[in-house]
Amino acid sequence: MSELLTRHRAVMPRWMALYYEQPVEITGGKGNRVFDGAGDSYLDFFAGILTNMIGYDVAEVREAVERQLATGVVHTSTVYLLRGQVELAEKIARLSGIPDAKVFFTNSGTEANEAALLLATYERRSNQVLAMRQSYHGKSFGATAVTSNRAWKNNGLTPFNTVFLHGADKHLPQFAGLSDADYIRVCVEDLRHTLATATGGDVAALIAEPIQGVGGFTMAPDGLFAAYKEVLDEHGILFISDEVQTGWGRTGQSFFGIRNHGVTPDAMTFAKGLGNGFAVGGVVARGDLMDAPHAVGLSTFGGNPVSMAAANATLDYVLSHDLQANAAAQGSFLISGLREAASRFPFVGDVRGKGLMFALELVDPETGAPSPSLAARMMEETRRRGLLAGKGGLYGNVVRMAPPLTLTSEEAAEGLQILVDSLEAIAS
Repeated sequence: MSELLTRHRAVMPRWMALYYEQPVEITGGKGNRVFDGAGDSYLDFFAGILTNMIGYDVAEVREAVERQLATGVVHTSTVYLLRGQVELAEKIARLSGIPDAKVFFTNSGTEANEAALLLATYERRSNQVLAMRQSYHGKSFGATAVTSNRAWKNNGLTPFNTVFLHGADKHLPQFAGLSDADYIRVCVEDLRHTLATATGGDVAALIAEPIQGVGGFTMAPDGLFAAYKEVLDEHGILFISDEVQTGWGRTGQSFFGIRNHGVTPDAMTFAKGLGNGFAVGGVVARGDLMDAPHAVGLSTFGGNPVSMAAANATLDYVLSHDLQANAAAQGSFLISGLREAASRFPFVGDVRGKGLMFALELVDPETGAPSPSLAARMMEETRRRGLLAGKGGLYGNVVRMAPPLTLTSEEAAEGLQILVDSLEAIAS
């Protein structure tokens, strides 16, 4: 055991997850690669949990932060005007497509989801919330209440009356053999039945991830949320899209993941990649919804000048380099390559994803049951070959990957080869 790991375990809570049998200390980074304390290099296919969106040591971001630091002001709080905050909010409001949008900045996705749920429950005067099975929305009290993954819930105490819907669980036996269209129809009928039987008729909102992150990149078929929204609109129920992992063009098909369903939500939450490693999150919502709460509000650290400088530079870089198109191209190459290779490995239960957000689900080759042990083995094999990946899924049997949106064709080919070589090592 390393000296640093020993110190970590002495002062950090035991429930703080660390990847790998021998955890990695990342000490440097350049482009889409990171380096550990031993000097080993890794192609980063997890990007700090989808956060280092345009890679490491990006001059445009570094210089923007240095310019802000040079002013001597790293913090003021939101009780003063913040030019960078206003400029970033203008960009996000425009990109969101939400009518008369306004933006509130937080420090994380968890805080963003809390803020969005506050807006919805205030507007509807109800604590009833719909969420999706297998979802994850953060680690705070309220965010955990709308999370549907027992591995991430410590108890059933909750500020919300939450009902969880089908939509990202087409793999279940009761849906076996259904086409996407039939599955959507069944889910919509279940939503109607749920509203009639499991709620008091004044539901505040549905909160949903277009692609479930911790859930192992499971996702609803395109069009399901459009069908859901028709029902929600009949009842005045608001729709919150959790774009913490799917935002900023990562899916390749649309700038925000919910647009793959043809839906404009009432609110969207965001975080992670926007600051390219600097802490920033927020909510963009209809102006009337955002303006409604009567209590005074502010954020001490949300929208701070340094994070805003990083986020403005990151978003400008994503747009000026058309990284959504790059995500579509590199993601298509990687997903198709993995699907082609997977046919040789009976322990690969599924290859799924969109753009640079894709996953391998690993199963027992005899029974088809989820295999967390094979996922752990895959993590070790890819690390040994110089690639960092992530883990997830309801049963911990999914290796999920989300490289920086700046991934090159050469790096995509290198990563694919490492993944295939790792699968072959497991099979041998």
